[in-house]
Amino acid sequence: MDKIKLILDSSSNELANKTDNIEIVPLTIAVNQHNFIDDEALDLNKLSASMAANTKASKTACPSIDDWLKALEGSNRAILLTVTSALSGSYSSAYQAKKIYEENHPQSRVIVVDSKSAGPELSLILHEIQRLERHHTRFVDFEQKIAHFQTHTHLLAILQSLHNLSLNGRINPAIAKVAQMLKINIVAQASIEGKLEPLAKIRGMKRALKDVVSRMEERGFHGDEVIIDHFHNAKDAITLKEKILSQYPKTKITIRSVKGLCGFYIESGGLMIGFQD
Repeated sequence: MDKIKLILDSSSNELANKTDNIEIVPLTIAVNQHNFIDDEALDLNKLSASMAANTKASKTACPSIDDWLKALEGSNRAILLTVTSALSGSYSSAYQAKKIYEENHPQSRVIVVDSKSAGPELSLILHEIQRLERHHTRFVDFEQKIAHFQTHTHLLAILQSLHNLSLNGRINPAIAKVAQMLKINIVAQASIEGKLEPLAKIRGMKRALKDVVSRMEERGFHGDEVIIDHFHNAKDAITLKEKILSQYPKTKITIRSVKGLCGFYIESGGLMIGFQD
């Protein structure tokens, strides 16, 4: 069987890898009349500074149909994995690209997966796809098996700044300022519908990290793989890793920096935690 081409958008916080046949299609973040392409050349410090200085609503743009088609070139079997369709048109453009590519290449087959999430949860799905491929799973069975796996993955997040959300009308600006002054963190999750759903307002990061571990256990976490992505906050990511390992010492935990799209949503100091039950 042909090696499967794995194409993710940049919300995954993954890097392209020719050896593993992984390609990344970037989204675009528009802040202060400047477009930041979310690729490996993106300067996160510049993006963060621009967001902090910004006083107007910002926006993101998904990859075009043509972007996905270019990534698909030369593949006979491919899986496209996108950020949640509840926040972006990435899934829609990827699905349109699939239909065009299969029409132009009748022997090719393409699966498009709406992650209903972002960041580390996409990486967990990617790892499951790679595991299925190593076990010689029939391509026709991938879609059902991926969908089943998604019922067992979760994403939690801690937001230390609400500045960007307030500018984009998702939260009252006065509440955002008070939350920053009082060092109130928002613990949130990716809902079943794929939306960012606030769960709790917690004063102080120490309490927020404790709350996250508790919520992981409530969702059935028992020590499987964990991925922690952070935006300029390796310190708290390491602290969270240590808290998890103190209770689940055999857990494989990876800490990574976010890329642009996830940084846009969680802002400086934020954490994203992907895990499975």
